[in-house]
Amino acid sequence: MKQKQLCILGSTGSIGTQALDVVAANPEELRVRVLAAHQSVSLMADQIHRFHPDFAVLTDETAARDLQRLVGKECDILSGSDGLRAAASYGPVDTVLAAMVGYAGLEPTLDAIAAGKTIALANKETLVAAGHLVMESARQHGVQILPVDSEHSAIFQSLRGGRKEEVRRLILTASGGPFRGYTREQLHHVTREQCLHHPNWNMGPKVTVDSATLANKGLEVMEAHWLFDMPYEAIDVVIHPQSLVHSLVEFCDGSVMAQMGLTDMRLPIQYAFSWPARYDCAFGHLDLVRAGTLTFEAPDLDAFPALRLAIEAGKAGGTAPCVFNACNEVCVQAFLAGRIAYTDIAPTIATILDAHKPISHPSLEEIAAADQSTRIDTEQVLQKI
Repeated sequence: MKQKQLCILGSTGSIGTQALDVVAANPEELRVRVLAAHQSVSLMADQIHRFHPDFAVLTDETAARDLQRLVGKECDILSGSDGLRAAASYGPVDTVLAAMVGYAGLEPTLDAIAAGKTIALANKETLVAAGHLVMESARQHGVQILPVDSEHSAIFQSLRGGRKEEVRRLILTASGGPFRGYTREQLHHVTREQCLHHPNWNMGPKVTVDSATLANKGLEVMEAHWLFDMPYEAIDVVIHPQSLVHSLVEFCDGSVMAQMGLTDMRLPIQYAFSWPARYDCAFGHLDLVRAGTLTFEAPDLDAFPALRLAIEAGKAGGTAPCVFNACNEVCVQAFLAGRIAYTDIAPTIATILDAHKPISHPSLEEIAAADQSTRIDTEQVLQKI
């Protein structure tokens, strides 16, 4: 099998570092050609020493200068948006892992698609904000988009059990996060520390907060809509606290295909890298006897309204999903900084969405404008809390 040549966008984040674990476990199959991140100088230097990329990028220019002094002639360091574009479209690379956090991942992903790279997509906000543009560009350039999220990887794998026209619905599973079973009243008293203590998954702070509010599952519903070309009415969410069934596909004959595995993001990352083959697993195997009982329940949309708001934004379409995402990003940052309470997040999103008049079929420029104006409007709302 030909060795795959990788660009890791977001190499110092949670997904990026786990992706490099996968590379280290499969040195004959995978080679890192480019690393890119924002400003983590020391970690990026360690990654350069370990994986010897052709070049690396830190988008923060001061951090990039510091990194260049640290690594010297060992590696060329680029910076800023130009450096990121160079990374995404670098000639020797055939697969780009899009693992940058939030809206910032959109443009480099589009650059990678335009350059004909296979996309291992871990940045769900890319499809949330501009799904119609991303998927159309992928079709035009003949690019395969492979899901990295455990839920979408599970659906991608389960869909191999039948034809597209035989699919009745997609079923996304959610752990329920750290506050599963809490009432709205109990949620008024939760802390940042509680929120960041996810019961099953090891993720970055932004995704962990989104998991606690169920906003993350709403973003995943929107992502599934675009990835698998399914109407929102055919995408359901169930709470599965054990997080061993990563998602399911129901077919027209009543058969349900589920993908199961350990709660380890390195497994779906590895599948996105290995597809259409599978590599041997170096990260452990699921023991069903030890796993014990598996349970499923409906999500509580009263206590966790962010899920409902996300699905409504997805159905509204146009710029509404971008507005949901931008507002949520600002709210999560404010919550992590201690400026607002957990229970301020969803009401703020509702306020911003109610005031927004969606633009149908927006251009990239219109999406960027909606993103920026939403961030400004959200900050104004938060200042009044």
